[in-house]
Amino acid sequence: MSCMVTFSQEKPATPFDSIPAKPLITWRNLIIPGAMITYGAVAIKFDGFQDWNETIKDEIWTKQPHQLIHIDNYLQWGPAVSTFALGFAGVKGRHNFTDRALIFGIAELIQSSVVASVKKISGEMRPNGESNQSFPSGHTANAFTGAEFMRLEYKDVSPWYGVYGYALAATTGFLRMYNNKHWLSDVVAAAGVGILSTDFTYFIYPKIKRLFTTKKSATAIILPTYNNGAFSLSLVKRL
Repeated sequence: MSCMVTFSQEKPATPFDSIPAKPLITWRNLIIPGAMITYGAVAIKFDGFQDWNETIKDEIWTKQPHQLIHIDNYLQWGPAVSTFALGFAGVKGRHNFTDRALIFGIAELIQSSVVASVKKISGEMRPNGESNQSFPSGHTANAFTGAEFMRLEYKDVSPWYGVYGYALAATTGFLRMYNNKHWLSDVVAAAGVGILSTDFTYFIYPKIKRLFTTKKSATAIILPTYNNGAFSLSLVKRL
């Protein structure tokens, strides 16, 4: 048995991709989704907006009862899945796969946490009377989180990707009302939550990434190794 000491050098890891010089999201992005959330929240208590809810329900469901369509359970993930599929197909967007996965994961965590919390607080009854978990619509929030994700990833490639994503999301929201699962205000507010969740994630992600990609790590580390009966100490130094 023998012992030896070896030395090696290691270059620092390369960042996933370049960090944008300025935020992709500004305060102007908050106006429309903020108004949508405000409308939905006010509609819970305001009789005039509740009348709109009842009118939409009458036109879609009461006057024209129909069989339920369950495609919205899958369509809600359409924009997000399409965004990743474009990347796999070689259509280059703003971020690589790793960054996309992290961004979408954070956005989903924010959105789902908000939706679950507000559902418990609001206690709004669904139009079909199944439960008091109507406000806001989780399916719609998922769909619009993905739609904004797709728009921001490919806005510099073509605006039609965003149009496609939002078309899928809007269809999901309509089907939630078509299936008598949600009120109009549930869907509108959920769309705002989904959009804002993604926008907020894109705003904070460069800061999170910069925190981990520029932070200096230990300059050297000694690692014990064993190979073919010989113990050795390896000194790995980061340049």
